Amino acid sequence: MTQLNLSEARARLTELLDRVADGEEITITRYGRPAAVLLRPDAVRTRRAEQTIGRARQIGALVAAAREQPLPPATVPAQRVDELIEAVRSGRDGS
Repeated sequence: MTQLNLSEARARLTELLDRVADGEEITITRYGRPAAVLLRPDAVRTRRAEQTIGRARQIGALVAAAREQPLPPATVPAQRVDELIEAVRSGRDGS
């Protein structure tokens, strides 16, 4: 991967775009630190797709592991049970 400072990149932009079109990745630095990377659009889409697929695999693994775990028993306080029963009954009675 080629690395150029901003001034060099400005002066050689047309050449750099041709090199990127041929598949090269070019890093542009500012004050000695990477500020941007020139990539072909299809390379960006491929990288994003790979990241998305990787994340989907992680989520799939988490779901698979969760399926193996038993659910904890449901605990509803008796008072709440009575409230729910009363709500159902009042709904049936239309009141």
